[in-house]
Amino acid sequence: MSHSLDDRVLALAALAQALQQVRTTAESGQSRSDPAEAVIASVFRFDADSVADVYGGVPRLHPGLRLLRDILTRQQSDDGVAKLAMSVIRLERRFSTEPDVVDAVTEGLERIAPRAEADGASHPEVLGALGALYAETISQLRPRVMVQGAPHYLGQANVVAEIRALLLAAVRSAVLWRQLGGTQWELLLGRGRMLESINRMLP
Repeated sequence: MSHSLDDRVLALAALAQALQQVRTTAESGQSRSDPAEAVIASVFRFDADSVADVYGGVPRLHPGLRLLRDILTRQQSDDGVAKLAMSVIRLERRFSTEPDVVDAVTEGLERIAPRAEADGASHPEVLGALGALYAETISQLRPRVMVQGAPHYLGQANVVAEIRALLLAAVRSAVLWRQLGGTQWELLLGRGRMLESINRMLP
């Protein structure tokens, strides 16, 4: 897999897209199906030929690319997604130093994959299995990612499962970003080049 800036930007866009859906789900009780499906399905693509293929093609990450552009240009007055993203990036660093947890997540995804292949990654039972996997593994690590939303929805098991599945997808994208050479220095100092990359990929 190549290590181009465009690839790192796609991984970051997927991270932002997953976390936007986390917030939407926490506040309204349901995500927007297409953006959520694109990132959740990525957790089952173990051997994709390219970063774009991990997410089913660049167009499926257009919502995340637009959101990332807004964050980088500070047009996003609500910094909730950016704060969540930094929490996930910190959590991913811890996750990647825990081989037993990495193995448990990998084995869990391989176990769930046939059901996702048959019924779709956003089938309620698949989301439930992904949510349980996140709760048993990554959620046990510190620092935990704290999600705020409407208490009415955060008390519903299916909503919590979907949020956890989306957080698992966000961690997957953070892992990919770091594997592609992503660093926090680039986030701080490389905004101009990242914006050029985003504008190339958006219609």
